Amino acid sequence: MAKKSFVLDTNVLLHDPGALVAFADNEVVLPFQVIEELDKFKKGSDDTGQHARQVIRTLDRLREKGRLVEGVPVEETGGSLRVVLSGEPPDDPNLQSGSADDRIIGVAYRLMQEGQPTIFISKDINARIKSDALGIKTMDYEKHKVDFSHIYLGYREVQVDRPTIDRFGSEKAIDPPADDLQPNEFALLVDAEKPDRQVIGRFDPHQGKLVALRFGTNTYQNVSARNPQQQMAIELLMLDSVRLVTLLGPAGTGKTLLAVACGMQKVIAEKKYEKLLVSRPVIPFGKDIGYLPGDKEEKLYQWMQPIFDNLAYILRTKKTGGDGGMDDRIQGLLDAGQLELEALTYIRGRSIPDQFIIVDEAQNLTPREIKTVASRVGEDSKLVLTGDPWQIDNPYLDSSSNGLSYAAERMKGLDLAGHVMLETSERSELASLAAQRL
Repeated sequence: MAKKSFVLDTNVLLHDPGALVAFADNEVVLPFQVIEELDKFKKGSDDTGQHARQVIRTLDRLREKGRLVEGVPVEETGGSLRVVLSGEPPDDPNLQSGSADDRIIGVAYRLMQEGQPTIFISKDINARIKSDALGIKTMDYEKHKVDFSHIYLGYREVQVDRPTIDRFGSEKAIDPPADDLQPNEFALLVDAEKPDRQVIGRFDPHQGKLVALRFGTNTYQNVSARNPQQQMAIELLMLDSVRLVTLLGPAGTGKTLLAVACGMQKVIAEKKYEKLLVSRPVIPFGKDIGYLPGDKEEKLYQWMQPIFDNLAYILRTKKTGGDGGMDDRIQGLLDAGQLELEALTYIRGRSIPDQFIIVDEAQNLTPREIKTVASRVGEDSKLVLTGDPWQIDNPYLDSSSNGLSYAAERMKGLDLAGHVMLETSERSELASLAAQRL
């Protein structure tokens, strides 16, 4: 079988520098235009800049094996890598010489015309559409993607008989009703004869039993669950043995509110952690916030407004005592060191021990960026990732390739991880109806 030539777009390498060695036994082709674009990104201090530098260093290492334009072997894959001088695009009115994208696509087009089995790989949807229109076999970069249509929900419904539900209610722990339950997966036990009679259990991997909820039905910081999935979320957020929690769901399902309320309970009331650290990606990830007015805290206020809204809701309904307005109460938490707001731009290089960490809007992070965040988590810390996979601002991510969906799918099966897909909007009657009808 003839080796295929995979022509990589620049955005693929900026998304995952490991793409250079991700195509086993085949040829990776880099148009010269890609090298020039990497040079523009290499000075950046964000993840994009780091990825560009990593690719350039790899190319420099491979250069020692021979001339890149003639092709060099890649030991990790058994394939090869070749840099192709872009030259002028083919004589096609649809490709313009002044367009960097067209020059990159033009390399794949020429290889195809020469009879070489060629596949163009790009994270840019428009580039994929253009290359496909030219007859080039075109694909998204599939590594780090999950099948979102079958993503792990974190729970399942199981029909059981009434004696099983009665026994679970009295004993609080029974043998799992299914053989393939994941650690910390929930089972919604439904009475086969009376479907409105339901109870929730969590599969405890240490006991090997389905156990009753300890925290899910309780109220924390005057916030309580309004549906079964929220009960599951609270259970995971309050369990100290679960160190990583992923909460996915559309707007209004309570992901951030539940995470913040449980975080405040753990930090302020129970003093399990020293600090509640809340962070959101500055879109796009790593972009400087220097253009906003004021100092760092004043700049972050613009990005953290949704977090302040949730804090205000909790403090408004919670009898905290003392004087002062809502802003004063929040500022008091900041001044006391119990609450910290941080942009993900500055999280690399830190070690974060003994903290309850919430990363909101995590669907805008790539799988590698999620790995960067998780690798910062120090001893005795808990990491909570929340987000809406249907609402992504990063142009090169979708519901299947974003870091939040990837983490939820890849971390299932681990004793220290838990996940719940929230589905019901509880923000308000209007918000719920709008989500359904608009």
